[in-house]
Amino acid sequence: MIAFLGQGRMGVPMARRLTDNGHDVTTWRRGDGPVAGAVAEADVVITMLRDGDAVLEVLGDALPALRPGTTVVEMSTIGPEAVRRVRALLPREIALVDAPVLGSVQPAADGTLTVLAGGDVSGVRELLSIFGTVRELGPLGAGAAMKLAVMNTIVPAQVLVAETLAYGTAHGVDRDALLDVLGATPLGAVAERLRVPSEQTRYALELAAKDLRLGAWQGSTLASAALGRLDGAIAEGYGTRDLSSVAPYVEQAGQARAVPVNPATVPATNGMYSHAVRAGGTLYVSGQVALDADGKVVGEGDMTAQAEAIFENIGRILADQGASFRDIAFIRSYMVDMDQRAAYGAVRRRYITGTPPASTTVEVSRLFVPGLLLEVDLIVSLTS
Repeated sequence: MIAFLGQGRMGVPMARRLTDNGHDVTTWRRGDGPVAGAVAEADVVITMLRDGDAVLEVLGDALPALRPGTTVVEMSTIGPEAVRRVRALLPREIALVDAPVLGSVQPAADGTLTVLAGGDVSGVRELLSIFGTVRELGPLGAGAAMKLAVMNTIVPAQVLVAETLAYGTAHGVDRDALLDVLGATPLGAVAERLRVPSEQTRYALELAAKDLRLGAWQGSTLASAALGRLDGAIAEGYGTRDLSSVAPYVEQAGQARAVPVNPATVPATNGMYSHAVRAGGTLYVSGQVALDADGKVVGEGDMTAQAEAIFENIGRILADQGASFRDIAFIRSYMVDMDQRAAYGAVRRRYITGTPPASTTVEVSRLFVPGLLLEVDLIVSLTS
């Protein structure tokens, strides 16, 4: 018996392939109840989940019900490091194969995926062939590494073509003619994919960004730049759309001058400003102060408490844009009492570590709400 854990866009047609080929399959998705019930009688457990954390969580819950001799086939895109964490989680008597796939929803339904297998596949080779062509790539984790290596080419290539189309449009080049010319080059298949962006989500843009982030390595300049584009698209609501929607996004982004950023995780502004504005690869963060959701001062008279509140909010704004404190290029601090700079500096050093950004600190007579001791604004690079 096979337990198939994960019934998303890929999981549903893949599980159906197994059933149509005569296998006894139990499917499970979140909301179906404890996962242990789905795996209790399984000889093979297949995971097709969103990311490594989800795989570890679900398999951790399933662990007490897994029988010795069971084989876990991990088919999500989680990267080799997460595969190693899964291996460490599972007891020795549970076999593990990593087998992410190349292809989207229709190939999953047709059984024409490419299965990138790592580890000993001898016991599940015939089973995996139901999904498509099986490539045996070496030791455990080799399949996960191959998947990210391929995504580091395929995804940036689509972003590159999207930027090419945006450039052509801005300079009066006929879009279809440009696609026809690209069609005669090695990028022809990619260009054709972007000719008419898919209304059906075959490969969600947010998942493409997740895959690039997993495959990031020092020196991956093109992939990093593509990831910045995708993060910008996600911020604009494109995350659940097909990756091919990056083409209209890039064209529209080229026309837009600035995008307001107001994360729900930060107390709302008074409506007269945005918490931040994203312009291209730069994020401009408005002056942050220690006010709660009701507009009341947090930690009145306490510099340490106000600084903590401010940097917590800054962290949430940065996280919303896929950035961190390491990406801050410039920070400016306004203090009503420079004698409290030591208390402020102690908090700041806990959040901003390593090489410090450019910085200005000034003393002011007062801030816009009585009781505020500190205000901090930032310029952040989103393309590093």
